[in-house]
Amino acid sequence: MKSSDLSAAERQRASRMFRLSIGNYFMGGFLVCLISLLVPRLKLLMGLDYTQASLVQLAFHSSYLLFALPITAILVRIGYMRGMAVGLGVMAAGCIGFAAAAGFASYVAVLLALLALAGGITFLQIAGNIAVAVVEPEERAVSRITLLQGFNSIGTVLAPLLGASFLLTERSAEGDDTAWLILALPFLASALVLAGLALAFERARNLLADLPAPERVPLAKLREVFGDRKLLAGTGAMFAYVGAEVTIGTLLTNYLVLPEILGATPVAAAHLVSLYWAGAMIGRFVGAAILMRWPAPRVLAWFAAAATGLVALAMIATGVVGATALIAVGLCNSIMFPTLFTLSLPADETKAPYASMALCMAVVGGAVIPVLTGALADMNGLVASFSLSALCYVAIAAFAIACGGVWARERVAAV
Repeated sequence: MKSSDLSAAERQRASRMFRLSIGNYFMGGFLVCLISLLVPRLKLLMGLDYTQASLVQLAFHSSYLLFALPITAILVRIGYMRGMAVGLGVMAAGCIGFAAAAGFASYVAVLLALLALAGGITFLQIAGNIAVAVVEPEERAVSRITLLQGFNSIGTVLAPLLGASFLLTERSAEGDDTAWLILALPFLASALVLAGLALAFERARNLLADLPAPERVPLAKLREVFGDRKLLAGTGAMFAYVGAEVTIGTLLTNYLVLPEILGATPVAAAHLVSLYWAGAMIGRFVGAAILMRWPAPRVLAWFAAAATGLVALAMIATGVVGATALIAVGLCNSIMFPTLFTLSLPADETKAPYASMALCMAVVGGAVIPVLTGALADMNGLVASFSLSALCYVAIAAFAIACGGVWARERVAAV
């Protein structure tokens, strides 16, 4: 479907879906970063050791594997709009749970609240991108999702600015009711916003009623869905992208403090790392405009090739050149998630929830690739270990080239 083929009603539906989705993407980014501020504070308040603290992070990152299949089954049964309303409601419950955990200093409550929040986010991850993709014309879907990812990035930038005043202030460490309220306030406020968004999606539950409903696929036939070569390759590319992005973001501080690079202090290096994530935010807004003019496979191939070159430059260069090159990879990462997601979806929209489930589960690359990179760093040094990230971007470029070549011809032939 092209833009010129859209009726006035379809254009209005796409516009309404986009406006509703802004809140989803913003709150997803905002809360993920807010949790990163809460965990250190709870570690101090509850006296958690490092093993317990790592379990908090594990609980969040494992949610995509734990919840993806049952949540997909729920979405197929109730639809995308109701599914997002449920997800937002679960997230609101998770925020209230965090407020309660802060008040009772309960480690178990922290884990339960974290799982609830992560489960709600998984609803949005699986349903949100599909809902935008199915209402937008083919040539505009990637651009619109990229633009929405920009609002997600705004949330990640604003959360530390707004949340630090509540979560990291000395008063939030005192043992009185006022201290608890200061610690709980951003989560209680987020719960109200999420509840409002849930109500908005529930009221718009029939927005996609005239589109093909997602098809319920028996477990025995899931193999056929996942046997799609493009989906398998796209899932692998998504695994590589998330792994490379998280790896560089995690190890960038260590890289910048190396004497041959900047010799920066850890605090100064951490401040510079913010430029890496800010680059992703800026790149998403710029990338949305670029994707309106050029085909998504070509743009993805350009950005992946640029990322490969920048990582390679960071491995051989020193000083400001090396530091700038690795930080600039954030710009290249900006358009990768939405383009990989959209390009990997099957032509049959009724199978889209299962494809989205596979792509969502591929986020576990953010746990696997950093561990492998750390092992390489222990054996061969930090700089040499970035070769694995470079290989990840090569794999993404190969997928993009295939999408613009072999699979593009297959799609035309099928039509």
